[in-house]
Amino acid sequence: MSKIVTFAVPCYNSAEYMDTCIQSILVGSNYAPDVEIVIVDDGSFKDNTAEKADEWAEKYPDIIRVHHQENGGHGTAVLSGLAEARGTFYKVVDSDDWLDAGAVATLLGKMRTTEATNAHVDLFITNYVYEHTADDTRHVVDYHGVLPEDRVFGWREIGRFKMSQNLLMHALCYRTSTLRAVNVPLPAHTFYVDNIYAWVPLPHCERLCYLNIDLYRYYIGREDQSVNEKIMASRIDQQMRITRIMMEAYHIYDDVRPMQLRSYMVNYFVVMMAICSVFSRLSERPDAMDELERLWKDLHEYDRRLWRRCRLGIMGQGANLPGSVGSSITIFLYRIADKIVKFN
Repeated sequence: MSKIVTFAVPCYNSAEYMDTCIQSILVGSNYAPDVEIVIVDDGSFKDNTAEKADEWAEKYPDIIRVHHQENGGHGTAVLSGLAEARGTFYKVVDSDDWLDAGAVATLLGKMRTTEATNAHVDLFITNYVYEHTADDTRHVVDYHGVLPEDRVFGWREIGRFKMSQNLLMHALCYRTSTLRAVNVPLPAHTFYVDNIYAWVPLPHCERLCYLNIDLYRYYIGREDQSVNEKIMASRIDQQMRITRIMMEAYHIYDDVRPMQLRSYMVNYFVVMMAICSVFSRLSERPDAMDELERLWKDLHEYDRRLWRRCRLGIMGQGANLPGSVGSSITIFLYRIADKIVKFN
């Protein structure tokens, strides 16, 4: 049977988490034969992730397949899943997260309907939920009032996103052929590639559909996560590498139409540059500030208009206050924002 969707589950030493993730997809899809799960074992060696993956595939051979590979990092695993995918649509679910069963059923129903009527959706968008481990609270990111609901639409019909409403990987389910055509540049052995995945393909998506359902459940707050503050500061070089790839993907004011999409993408990139600025100041790497200065210089040379928007706006100025006192104020402002929004 042809597959309506491929759920890719990148796994790296994920034995503790992966069963919950995979089971949530199976239950939500009601073990449907037109759904597939591709487990990508990214060179796991510290636990029995590889064996568990094979056991899942052996138990559900018509639904689950496994791809074993040498360790290449999250981006490589995402691309391997995409290469293996047989589904019309492609959704990444990290092995330590899970999907809501009712929302999975709703999404599948809409996918089947749009395909049956030749609606040709390039991108399905759904809500995601931050599950904060530190205080056992939840925060839903939705797009109500920003995106038309439960119908196919184009970028010219969207509203203005708040800074807290970015379209992260958790919210996105691309048409597989559309995503493949983009040739998304996800570097190996690099964290934070989800920003590229959630940004670069957007101008190639012409027909969208938003379902106001809380599909993706995202754990946040564990000390070993890549978005933990200390870990992000130590990996600031990787954050800058990702930001540079995004910068070089487009001359955004010339290449991206319509205006509504361009405005969203510019605002997302403003946040990326602010993150680089703040975490360079938090980092103990001796070259962090020099690399930040180089990134700002390269942005100025590559796209001066985008540089002005990033550097001279309120967020850019607040994240780059001069001197040691200015850096202290920048970090203080970030900590206040973190308490409100709970980034980590």
